[in-house]
Amino acid sequence: MPIPEIEKQSPAEIERFQEKALKKLLQYLAAKSVFYKRHFRNHGIQIEKIKHLADLKYIPPTRKEDLQAKADDLICVNRNQIIDYITTSGTSGDPVTCAMTDNDLERLAYNEYLGFRCADCTHNEVFQLMTTIDRRFMAGLAYFLGSRRLQSAMIRVGNGIPELQWDTINRFSPSTLIAVPSFILNIIDYAERNGIDHHQCSIKKAICIGDNLRNTDFSFNTLGKKINERWPELTCYSTYASTEMATSFTECRYGIGGHHHPELIIVEFLDEKDNIVPKGEAGEVTITTLGVEGMPLLRFKTGDICHAHYEPCKCGRNTMRLGPVIGRKNQMIKYKGTTLYPPALYDILENIDGVKNYIVELYTNTIGTDEILIRIGAENHSESFEKTIKDHFRAKLRVAPSISFESVDYINKLQFPSMSRKPIKLIDRR
Repeated sequence: MPIPEIEKQSPAEIERFQEKALKKLLQYLAAKSVFYKRHFRNHGIQIEKIKHLADLKYIPPTRKEDLQAKADDLICVNRNQIIDYITTSGTSGDPVTCAMTDNDLERLAYNEYLGFRCADCTHNEVFQLMTTIDRRFMAGLAYFLGSRRLQSAMIRVGNGIPELQWDTINRFSPSTLIAVPSFILNIIDYAERNGIDHHQCSIKKAICIGDNLRNTDFSFNTLGKKINERWPELTCYSTYASTEMATSFTECRYGIGGHHHPELIIVEFLDEKDNIVPKGEAGEVTITTLGVEGMPLLRFKTGDICHAHYEPCKCGRNTMRLGPVIGRKNQMIKYKGTTLYPPALYDILENIDGVKNYIVELYTNTIGTDEILIRIGAENHSESFEKTIKDHFRAKLRVAPSISFESVDYINKLQFPSMSRKPIKLIDRR
């Protein structure tokens, strides 16, 4: 399938298309959603007056706390119409449950199909799925359904176990990995230790989930550089998604942001007072789902801070592009007068030789301000190495967090607890 026609239209035409879809959504919510009926009534919202995307500003946003406290009231269908229950990972609070109908699963398949097409994938692709498809995880299921829609092949290996990943590559010759990019470094390490020439294997692409690969100017960050330097034959495509939005933003070959699919979602960028940020400024990604039947959301604030980019892309799409996640709003750190987000810490740590793995811990000190402790898995526990690490932080961020050296195995256990569906880099104890 070529690029959907709506993604090639002018911004004005895309806006008109979405305004029609918004009208339909508001009518659906007013008829079916206990939560939004109450929301409209409590805030004096007359949905017939919401005619343009700009009118959304009159509707107070929905927040994660609403989903955590009122999940049942957000479900718009009878229980016997629910086909699948999915939960968020819970890394930024209590997990949120999302109920999906058969139509929602079809929409999820179409969404991931569009993402694969952004990454130039075809029905000849053989995907190696290196994320879990169980544990109530949406992403693995979405990739599997999208692959079926693309009529391509998928090998469901799951996460971890580098030996099994390479056995699968050697046995089935897949063309594309679907993986957390930090784990790609692990399979490169395994290949180099075991005499496997990864430069000559069948893998040509990686659809990357979870970790940022790029800086805000779209240059590779430290993780992206490391993968590119050690496996230059591999083309990596960044993605952004969340369970609540059931929609993904995937880079095309030009690597300048994840493409918006206007059939599936309306996106706004809000400041702390819920106002639209001026173009060019970063804001909290706030989404309104289109075409969701089971648990549609209206102006849901995701907590992720990103830039939007509106210039047409050379790939032929005219839709908005989403830049890399700068950080999560609730993970913002005020440390010794400096505002930080965890990804800035990760990028520095990834660039220090001798740091094998790490966990960033945030806590509140006795005077009520933020503190940062970085637990580092390393063989070198010397004072000079600690000074080197702190000097890196001072050079980049002007401040240096506390450092604690641990065994690599201990940090690995912290990163991969038994119930986790993805690696953990941050423990927020504030």
